[in-house]
Amino acid sequence: MARGRADGKPRKRLVATVLVLVIVGALFYLNSRESGSSSIEHGSKSLQFGDESAIPKTIPVCDDRHSELIPCLDRNFIYQTRLKLDLTLMEHYERHCPMPERRYNCLIPPPPGYKIPIKWPKSRDQVWRANIPHTHLATEKSDQRWMVVKGEKIVFPGGGTHFHYGADKYIASVANMLNFPDNNINNGGRLRNVFDVGCGVASFGGYLLSSNVIAMSLAPNDVHENQIQFALERGIPAYLGVLGTLRLPYPSRSFELAHCSRCRIDWLQRDGILLLELDRTAKKNQTVIWVKPLTNDCYLKREPDTQPPLCSPDDDPDAVWKVKMQACITRYSDQMHRIKGSGLAPWPARLTTPPPRLADFNYSTAMFETDMEYWQKEVANYWNMLGNKIKPDTIRNVMDMKANLGSFAAALKDKDVWVMNVVPENGPNTLKIIYDRGLLGTVHNWCEAFSTYPRTYDLLHAWTIFSDIIERECSPEDLLIEMDRILRPKGFIIVHDKRSVVLSIKKFLPALHWVQVAISNVDQDSDRGNDDDNTVLIIQKKIWLTSESIRVSE
Repeated sequence: MARGRADGKPRKRLVATVLVLVIVGALFYLNSRESGSSSIEHGSKSLQFGDESAIPKTIPVCDDRHSELIPCLDRNFIYQTRLKLDLTLMEHYERHCPMPERRYNCLIPPPPGYKIPIKWPKSRDQVWRANIPHTHLATEKSDQRWMVVKGEKIVFPGGGTHFHYGADKYIASVANMLNFPDNNINNGGRLRNVFDVGCGVASFGGYLLSSNVIAMSLAPNDVHENQIQFALERGIPAYLGVLGTLRLPYPSRSFELAHCSRCRIDWLQRDGILLLELDRTAKKNQTVIWVKPLTNDCYLKREPDTQPPLCSPDDDPDAVWKVKMQACITRYSDQMHRIKGSGLAPWPARLTTPPPRLADFNYSTAMFETDMEYWQKEVANYWNMLGNKIKPDTIRNVMDMKANLGSFAAALKDKDVWVMNVVPENGPNTLKIIYDRGLLGTVHNWCEAFSTYPRTYDLLHAWTIFSDIIERECSPEDLLIEMDRILRPKGFIIVHDKRSVVLSIKKFLPALHWVQVAISNVDQDSDRGNDDDNTVLIIQKKIWLTSESIRVSE
């Protein structure tokens, strides 16, 4: 008996050891699945730009479950890193970017069955179901006719929370309420830029376009599955964001009309800070929520200690990147106070008329006109280089990654496209000029991922943005992978930069599944040449599927 008990102890210890190893192994596996921390997906260091020996032959493909990854709006990242966020203030819907060692050095795959998006203008009313396989809203909002599933497509009847009978009729009723001539919402071209808060699938913004009115449709990445992704898939301007603790990424006096249709926002919380943030972005005489004064006069006549207070004279109302909201009324500058109005021409003349806020940068009318002429020539050159690769309906969603005064977008006015004009946060804050021209845009730091879903833009224009990234000692390789994430399959990239930078980017094309369409201002048979030359490289992204995507599709 004694010998038997002695023999049993090692056996029990062995069994216990095996169970522990199994449990630990299972936990490790589950954790790795949850965190996505495989060697394929994360990298502690970036690829070496310009180092011939470090240029990869291939770049790994991310796991299929990351097909909708938005790196700086990734809820899994928030959970894994246990960020202490105030949910009541919507901080969990604000940007929280991963550290360099947690960035995804892999290509985002398309979902199973992905198809090239339906072309505009048909896309306003229908998209491929496989491209955004989320039908929750069709069920939840069935009584409001947001969207309807019909076979392989998702159809958008034009309904909304407060416009069950269609956005077009609702827009006409709003114009009637505002006493606009002929119930036309553009009011003779005087109303151009609209801000749609809590936009749903952006049918309101989509139907405004036929009236020459353009809306920035804003919604968070929340329980309403993929509403901004649907908007962009439809070809409607939209941006992922939330009214939380930080200023919206738009300058002061950006919009002539703000729209909130049952957007579930408590406007009076925290001393009305959200309402005051909306006021900051409103142009003079903005209507619907309130009519904004033309000058500071009525504010200055208030009794002392009246709430809310005026913002400090030192406050820059156009500083928005990672700037906290303030519960105060934004002042007009001395110049805007004097002119008692926006001074903006009606649309479409507004696009090419020098706006008053040019004076904030000491830019002259001649400089403005020269900038327009330059980009008209450059865009004509780009389209000549693209040649038969594009047709009138090939491109819809365009992003200018370094927009300056918005003249690239202005040069596209005769094409059926819209442009997200991005102004880098570390340069001249020219975004207010862009809005004053009747265009849309946002501020961004290209050392970080952009706030959009994968596969949402047809054309990316990268004018000297890589030189800027290198100068800031950020990773141009990370930017290439981020651009691949943003770009739709068969979409285009225009790189306009130094010759040496363009040649370095060329070496990455095979690994990214990109192909060269055209190149200019470079001697391809020699390494000689002036590096200050403006070299243009046009690239097209191939369409590819993972083995899992192909298997499911079949």
